Amino acid sequence: MFETLSDRLTSVFSSLRSKGRLSDADIDATTREIRIALLEADVALPVVKAFVAQVKERARGAEVSQALNPAQQVVKIVNDELIEILGGETRRLRYAKTPPTVIMLAGLQGSGKTTLAGKLAKWLRDQGHVPLLVAADLQRPNAVQQLQVMGERAQVAVYAPEPGNGVGDPVEVARHSIDEARRQQHDIVIIDTAGRLGIDQEMMRQAADIRDVASPDEVLFVVDAMIGQDAVTTAQAFMDGVGFDGVVLTKLDGDARGGAALSVRHITGRPIMFASTGEKLEDFDAFHPDRMASRILDMGDILTLIEQAQKTFDEEQAAKMAGKLTSGENFTLDDFLEQMMMVQKMGPIKNLLGMMPGMGQMRDQLNSIDDRDLDRIAAIIRSMTPAERQDPKIINGSRRSRIASGSGVTVTAVSNLVTRFFEAQKMMKRMAGGMGIPGMPGGRGKAAKAQKKAKKGRRVSGDPRKAALGKAPASSSPDGADAPAPKPGGVLGNLGGKLPPGLELPPGFDPSKLNLPGQK
Repeated sequence: MFETLSDRLTSVFSSLRSKGRLSDADIDATTREIRIALLEADVALPVVKAFVAQVKERARGAEVSQALNPAQQVVKIVNDELIEILGGETRRLRYAKTPPTVIMLAGLQGSGKTTLAGKLAKWLRDQGHVPLLVAADLQRPNAVQQLQVMGERAQVAVYAPEPGNGVGDPVEVARHSIDEARRQQHDIVIIDTAGRLGIDQEMMRQAADIRDVASPDEVLFVVDAMIGQDAVTTAQAFMDGVGFDGVVLTKLDGDARGGAALSVRHITGRPIMFASTGEKLEDFDAFHPDRMASRILDMGDILTLIEQAQKTFDEEQAAKMAGKLTSGENFTLDDFLEQMMMVQKMGPIKNLLGMMPGMGQMRDQLNSIDDRDLDRIAAIIRSMTPAERQDPKIINGSRRSRIASGSGVTVTAVSNLVTRFFEAQKMMKRMAGGMGIPGMPGGRGKAAKAQKKAKKGRRVSGDPRKAALGKAPASSSPDGADAPAPKPGGVLGNLGGKLPPGLELPPGFDPSKLNLPGQK
C-alpha cells in the first residue's frame, strides 16, 4: 500500500547521502519533496503541514548540524516523526478486571467488520482466550450467516439468536450476549454491529444504544484503508456520534496510496491498534507504528518476520534440522520439502521478502515471484519414490520422465530441481564442515591443520646427513636396563640397519670422524 510513498522518500534520501554537510537550501528542498510525497500518498493536508514543520525544525537543530553524517540524521528524524504520527507506541487491548471483556466493532458497511471480527476472534483464541462472536448486524443481508461461517473457520462460538435480514433487535441481542458469555464462560465478547453506505442518524443512534447496553471495554472503529480522504471524515463523524478507543485498518494489502493510515490517528487522536493485511484469517496482527514507519522508509520489518517464523516453525523440528546440518548428515529431498512447507505457512514469499531491508529497490523482481512455483516443486518431490528422495543420484532419464508425468511438469523442470538440490546439498556439507573457518563446528582452519600434523608425528628427513643427527628413542626406564638397543637413524634405520649388497661400508669405518657440515 505504501509503495508510492516509500519510493518517493527513498529517492529523496538517496540524494542526501552524498552530502557531507546540509545547508538550509538542502533542508528546504528535502522537506518540499517530503511534502509532495505525502500529498501524493493522499495524506490529509493538516497532517502534512504539521509533519513537515516538525521535520524542518528538527533538521535545522543541533542534532543534525553536529552529526557526523547529517543525511542519516535527517532519515532518523523522518522515521521518528512517522512513528509519532502513526501512534508512537503499540497500543494493547484493555481487558476487564471481571470477565467478560466486551469489544464493540463500528464502521461503515463494506469496511470489513464481519471478516475482521473473525480474524480478531482467532487472534485472541491463539493467545489462550475463549471469545464469543455476537451477530448484532441484523440489517445487511446474510450478515448473520457470514459471521457464523467466520466463527466456524476460526473455531469460535457465535451467538446469533436472530435470523437477521431486517428481523430482530440488535440492542437486545447485544444485551443478552453478555449474560450468554457468562453462562458459557467466555472471557471476551466481540459484537459485530451494522454499518451503512454513508453516515446517517439511524446508524449512529443504534450504535450508541448498543454501546450503552453492552458497556464495552473497547470500541474499535473499523476503517477501509483504501477510501482515502473520506476515512478522515468518517472517523470524525463516528468520534462525535459514538466515540471509539482505537482504530483498525483493513485492506492494507490493497494498491491504494495509504494516506488514511497516516491521517486518522492525527485527526482523531485515537491510536491504530490492529491491521488486516489479507483475506485469510491469519492475515491480522497488532499494529506497530515503529515497524510500519520502518517499512515505509524501506528499512524492512525484521521483528515481524521473526515473530511469524516463531509462530510457524516447530521448535522440535527446527532443532532436529539444525542438529542434522551441523553433524554433516545428508540433506535429503524430504528435508527440503519439509523446510519449504514451513516457509509456505508463514505467508506469501513476496510478503516475506518485502520485510527485508532494501527490498523496495527490487520491487519488480518481487512482483514476478509466483508462489505456485513452490507448489510445482512440492508436486515433483512427492512424485518421487522414497528411495529417490533419499538418494537423487539414482534418478536417471527414465525415472525423470516418470516423475515429470506424475507431477504434470516437463522433464527439464525435474532436471533443474535435481541439479539445484545437489548444489544446495553441497552448500549444506560445507556449512557442516565449518567452511574452513577456525572456531566453527568442523572447521578446517590453520589450527585444525596444525593439530592434524602434530598427530602424524615428525617426518624423517630424506638427507642421510640430517637423518644421522636424529636422536635415538629415550629409554623407558630410569637406568636404561629395559631399554631396547638404539636403532640406526636415517637411511640405515629405514632399511633395518643394513645396507643393500654392494653398498657395504669398509671395515673399521667410523662415521663420527667425518667432518660433516653442522658437526662440532
